[in-house]
Amino acid sequence: MHDILLVDDHKIMRDGLKAILKQSGEFRVTGEAGTGEDAVRLAAELKPHLILMDINLPGLNGIEATIEILRHQPDARVVILSMYDDEASVIQAIRSGARAFLLKKASDSDLVDALRTVVKGGSYLSPQVSNRLLTRIQRGNLDAAAGPAASILDTLTPREQQVMRLVAEGKTSKEVAVMLNLGVQTVRSYRKTLMKKLGVNNVAGLTQIALACGLARPPESLSSPARGDAFTAGN
Repeated sequence: MHDILLVDDHKIMRDGLKAILKQSGEFRVTGEAGTGEDAVRLAAELKPHLILMDINLPGLNGIEATIEILRHQPDARVVILSMYDDEASVIQAIRSGARAFLLKKASDSDLVDALRTVVKGGSYLSPQVSNRLLTRIQRGNLDAAAGPAASILDTLTPREQQVMRLVAEGKTSKEVAVMLNLGVQTVRSYRKTLMKKLGVNNVAGLTQIALACGLARPPESLSSPARGDAFTAGN
């Protein structure tokens, strides 16, 4: 039996996933988290075999939470769940160190197959992800898949990307400091460094770049679509 930490900000989604995992008879949910911060904390406490991580979370998103978890637990195995199959999301997930990327519209059997593959040390991409993108990732040609945005993000450290996304979402320096466990002055220093690196002189400029690169989503894209067709037990 393999222990799993479930991370999703919607309880109804976590309940559906638990039902599927219980039915498989191979996986046991030993912890649940609704935010990226809680995921990082529980991963350190529980040390589960697998972490099933939603990509869109309040506060630290799934990519950032994965980076933080792997910073302290490099052997952790993370499976990213997403409503979106855009190339930027897939590439960011792989770059973060996640072992699998799975769409929420995938079947129950695809979910279990992904978890089995990762448990055995392999990697898994949802079948719905294009063969073209899969080929590019396998060849290491990620920049070509991500487009011009990749070169911009590559100039930033993972921590700078975290700060930039949170700032783009309207978080204050104090709020970012709490979320990332940093000092307020440190966050302000990151903001100044980001503006200098990217050639802007205000938060609006940082926000525009974050949206253009896919680092942050417009508000309308952050609202969760109906989930009735995603991972319902017995699919």
